[in-house]
Amino acid sequence: MTPIVILDEPAVQRLLHYNALIPAIARALADLSAGHVVQPVRTVLPIAPHRGFFAVMPAYAGALGAKLVTFYPHNEGIHTHHAVIMLFQPETGEPLAMMDGRLITEMRTAAASAVATQQLARADASVLTILGSGVQARSHLEALRLVRPFSEVRVWSPRNAQAFAERHGVTATATPEEAVRGADVVVVAVNSQVPVLFGRWLSPGTHVNAIGATRPDWRELDDDALARARLYVDSRDAATRESGDVIAAREVVAEIGAVVAGVQPGRRSAEEVTLFKSVGVAVEDVATAALVYEAYRTTSNAHGA
Repeated sequence: MTPIVILDEPAVQRLLHYNALIPAIARALADLSAGHVVQPVRTVLPIAPHRGFFAVMPAYAGALGAKLVTFYPHNEGIHTHHAVIMLFQPETGEPLAMMDGRLITEMRTAAASAVATQQLARADASVLTILGSGVQARSHLEALRLVRPFSEVRVWSPRNAQAFAERHGVTATATPEEAVRGADVVVVAVNSQVPVLFGRWLSPGTHVNAIGATRPDWRELDDDALARARLYVDSRDAATRESGDVIAAREVVAEIGAVVAGVQPGRRSAEEVTLFKSVGVAVEDVATAALVYEAYRTTSNAHGA
């Protein structure tokens, strides 16, 4: 039996890069929308005494695997998400690899938003706003810069906007409204259970990537933002069960994978407001883990030679 490959976060970081990840996530989401992926909605186990959640996320999409992930939104000083991902040989069921999934979760989420931004944001989008200053803010800044040539980036956060701005060479704003007004692309990456983005702030033609509030009773967008925007999701099945924003919106236009595949239209005009609401799905994790595993094998073979 082949030994199981074990990769910690530094190893994953060396092997995983957005230039390969963004197209891999685009393919995975297109396959999901085309019905080529076996993926149940994640099983979520509340850990009520500690205000956390534990979830199991399996998928088969050529690659076979599952992510075990915890979400403790009130953590301070440590990450709110922790995860491991297992990969198996589809033909025999043998375990191939176990790898840290925290960074994979961070990067695949940003890569999915980059795919949506490619498909839905105006081609001339030049002003990026990020609401939040944590790991998702950082990863979205890196990934979205690969798909649009932003000339201005603004950040707002309840706590650490100035430090984030200084670290990344962007502009901090005093209020979320100041950050959002006039922006072409907005990322909502704030750990919130109530709306932080309001529709009255959005300019015509804005594209929004909203990645939080992944519980049915949580919101990060107000009703006006949902009413103004044309709504796309990563998975219709998952988003309509898990996202309070999508449940409130009632109407999903399409999965972003169907737009990638050309089956559904994306942006229809320069004035349209578009919204990609992401809850995160297992096929993204498994596709990313498979990419990491193949990079590991390639690197190992090269070193062996």
